[in-house]
Amino acid sequence: MINDIQKDAESRMKKSLEALHANFNKIRTGRAHSSILDSVTVDYYGSQVPLNQVASVNIEDARTLSVVPWEQNMVPKIEKAIMTSDLGLNPASAGNVIRVPMPMLTEETRKGYIKQARAEAENARVAVRNVRRDANNDIKALLKEKEISEDEQHRAEDVIQKLTDKYIGEIDKQLEVKEHDLMQV
Repeated sequence: MINDIQKDAESRMKKSLEALHANFNKIRTGRAHSSILDSVTVDYYGSQVPLNQVASVNIEDARTLSVVPWEQNMVPKIEKAIMTSDLGLNPASAGNVIRVPMPMLTEETRKGYIKQARAEAENARVAVRNVRRDANNDIKALLKEKEISEDEQHRAEDVIQKLTDKYIGEIDKQLEVKEHDLMQV
């Protein structure tokens, strides 16, 4: 039972780390990378689908993405979807290719993005700590029901704490890398 609690806690902590990574990909660094457009959805025959399912997204150069729709009639819809997303990008179409230039980041916007990245990292830390709390509560419930001894409880809580420390360390590493990317000019 203790192993199940530990495995569940680790998988939930891993999911928090993956969510943080996805949130960091939405924060622009000024350089072009295709994952910036992962959150954009396009109206495709009445349903909202991710952009990468109706077009190919390529890196043209360091500051430009090119989006090539698989259907010609999707060009205006994709262009509108990119414009209305909260990414602050202004696409320009040339025939059936949509070019998305990455605007230069000012010092002020860089600091704003760093603040946003730190907030996302803190949310991930809170999520990991919540997982720790839930796992420890489950372990205490087993102790209360006399299914485990106090020694087993302490060992299990130590393992959960080590997992927590490991994932919070990973979160801090990802934040450091993102801050470094944001501050590069």
